[in-house]
Amino acid sequence: MHKNELLLEVKGLHVSYGAIHAIKGIDLHVNKGEVVTILGANGAGKTTTLRTISGLLKPTEGSIVFDGKDITPIQAHDIVSLGMSHSPEGRRVFGTLSVEENLMMGAYSLKKHDAKTLEWIYQILPRLKERTKQLAGTLSGGEQQMLAIGRAIMSKPKLLILDEPSLGLAPVLVKVIFKAIKEIAQSGVTVLLVEQNAKAALKLADRGYVLELGKISHVGSSEELLNSEVIQEAYLGKKK
Repeated sequence: MHKNELLLEVKGLHVSYGAIHAIKGIDLHVNKGEVVTILGANGAGKTTTLRTISGLLKPTEGSIVFDGKDITPIQAHDIVSLGMSHSPEGRRVFGTLSVEENLMMGAYSLKKHDAKTLEWIYQILPRLKERTKQLAGTLSGGEQQMLAIGRAIMSKPKLLILDEPSLGLAPVLVKVIFKAIKEIAQSGVTVLLVEQNAKAALKLADRGYVLELGKISHVGSSEELLNSEVIQEAYLGKKK
């Protein structure tokens, strides 16, 4: 892996919704081949950060450079074709389409879909293969989450952005989801992950950022963050 080759660089990012100043000047970067996680309490600005990186929101200040290109002014659908894929919080699968049709929707930015990629998704998420013809709206929450991740990697992204992939899932499904994310990362896809399960996220990630009220309060390797007393107390449920 080229772990010191920059893929994403966010500089001086400010984002406001009306009168609310949600993101207050953050800097972060992701190198090729890394898994990077953003941790923080509810309302810290994690989802806003991801939505701004993928072009769904526009910053009031700052720049976002992806794979050497300034994407700050570019529309979200054009950013997808540059190789960035965003699996949003809340899954948002197409309920009236089958599992396989949902996956095909993920490949719309490619000239033709790749049967090999589809087969690989079925390998790492075998439950989807069992349900190829089933309507997505009839899947369980965990299966819908698997489908949302599968759909996001159908476009063969350089960077996969995942927002709260384990939210509301039973522990056994959380394990399945994290195992799949690990396999995706090992295949060479760079991953930027927002996750409320801080321990699971740090075990998977190379590095992490902690966001507090729109500002980055801590940065470090996963090991540093897992061993930090402040982080343990705030996010890992350990008391001094």
